[in-house]
Amino acid sequence: MSFYIKPLVRACEDFSKSKTGALIVITRRSELLDYVQTGELINAVISKQLLKSVFFKNSPLHDGALIISQSKIKAAGCILPVSQNMELPKQLGLRHRAALGITEATDAMAIVVSEETGRISFFNAGKGLYNIKSEELEKRLEEGVVNN
Repeated sequence: MSFYIKPLVRACEDFSKSKTGALIVITRRSELLDYVQTGELINAVISKQLLKSVFFKNSPLHDGALIISQSKIKAAGCILPVSQNMELPKQLGLRHRAALGITEATDAMAIVVSEETGRISFFNAGKGLYNIKSEELEKRLEEGVVNN
């Protein structure tokens, strides 16, 4: 298991409780350099506190995606491709469409925490799991990292 999964899941639990919107992408084989370059390079060790400061409501980076690559936070405030999938429920916003879009275009995984509902969603291989519990998120992340 990757050492960063627990702090990542704990941060998502906190985002869910406080209804803090978040979009987190975890790279696999592709490092997503084209997308990393659209944001602010960070290259830092993953911690719950750092994740929380990036997505803090008044942070200049909270609106874009945070990209995790090679067990580090590579960049934040990144711009992602938006899915054109018409089957995505209408109530899902741009964060969800971007999470789906990056997993349609690359082998990355993505997590979204809705600022409206606090619900956690997980995206992989162009498919989404919505309103999942933190245990399910942790399991999916571990599977995705191991199968990389």
